[in-house]
Amino acid sequence: MVHEMKRLGRGALELLKVAEELRDAEIELEFLTGPLAGKHNPSGHGAALFAFFAAMAESERDYIRDKTLEGQETARTKGKAIGVSRSPTRTCSPPPCACATTNASRLVIRTGKKRGQHPAPATVMRMLREHDEQTATATPEPTA
Repeated sequence: MVHEMKRLGRGALELLKVAEELRDAEIELEFLTGPLAGKHNPSGHGAALFAFFAAMAESERDYIRDKTLEGQETARTKGKAIGVSRSPTRTCSPPPCACATTNASRLVIRTGKKRGQHPAPATVMRMLREHDEQTATATPEPTA
């Protein structure tokens, strides 16, 4: 069972190959949506129809990819960043978890049940995150 034909493979050739493997294993193919919605046997008279819609799915996929790349290129020419934005790292050069581990080994809990023990690195990370959030909400943004 597949949601739609284009979810079964990336291209027409791959779709036809998967359909043939399923047919050889005597596994029935069912599409939930799309032009071939319902149970389908990609052999006999249905083979040509399946190949046609496989080619259409590949064509649609290529069209979407081309339009996405075109939109990204347009955004780049306008100076927009593409992809995941990177958050600024802390002042230390190792990753934050390494800084938390180092700092946790230097810190000592002064009160409570765990007096005299070192906090867990996860606790240090949480406290740093909370501090950053409080600082961000407490500091008003400068106006131009």
